Amino acid sequence: MVEVRAPAKINLFLRVLAQETSGYHQLETLFCSVAFGDVVTLEHGPPGIVVETSGLTVGPPEENLVFKAAQAFFDASGIDGGVRIRLEKQTPLGAGLGGGSSDAAATLRGLRGLFPDALDPARLLDLASGLGSDVPYFLSPSPLTLAWGRGERMLPLEPLPSASVLLALSPLSVSTPEAFGALSRERRSRSAGSGPPKPGILDHEELSSWSGIRLLAENDFEPVVFREFPDLARLREAFEGTATVLSLLSGSGSAVFGVYEDVVAGQVARDALASEFPDTRFVLTRTEEQTRKW
Repeated sequence: MVEVRAPAKINLFLRVLAQETSGYHQLETLFCSVAFGDVVTLEHGPPGIVVETSGLTVGPPEENLVFKAAQAFFDASGIDGGVRIRLEKQTPLGAGLGGGSSDAAATLRGLRGLFPDALDPARLLDLASGLGSDVPYFLSPSPLTLAWGRGERMLPLEPLPSASVLLALSPLSVSTPEAFGALSRERRSRSAGSGPPKPGILDHEELSSWSGIRLLAENDFEPVVFREFPDLARLREAFEGTATVLSLLSGSGSAVFGVYEDVVAGQVARDALASEFPDTRFVLTRTEEQTRKW
């Protein structure tokens, strides 16, 4: 039996660049894993893939990225075996925290643990790219990683000192395709010549401290998501009234987060925001600072 943690992630900045002729957008983002997340447990079973879930509802098992990751692994390796997978789901869908992608990466890691000679890490990364844009990140060694392109081009960075993170998990769910569509329509409606932003020049020093990252913190999805969901805009504004190092919408989803220098500041913010937004679940966690191993 193999148990693998599937951490959630936050985007410390996220810039949406040009749209390819294929319809995909180029991205530039800084991923950061947090301690909160799911747990994937795998064990040998009869031929086939069995997925059992607990916690939050995730829909039909065969539509889950855990199942798809296992299927891709067996197809690529040619192994005539089976696996039973248990997914303890805590990260909500549509939150922009990468829960499904992290589950898929954890499944690939776990299967390599069960079948160590089946596929090497490079082949697993190829499989990850085919499963989703965020999946390769969750296979990368560092919890702090600069990614660009479709998310498959990565530069692992030295993890920052661990900081408290307050996640605001709204009951709302934001569709990633709809968020991209809304952003594309907004950009097309602008005056000619404005276009999408161009890739920036990043200073490594800025990426090595929380004060430097604060200067870069932005999410291009915020204007369109907040226009569609004004309650999220109110939540994000309320974070600014706390002692946060930085706060943003995460990814293209509905989760808003704040980073704090210490746990006490995070607790004070959690208590204040929870009383103002009683329908929102608040989770106080920390950024990860340990590198991941195969």
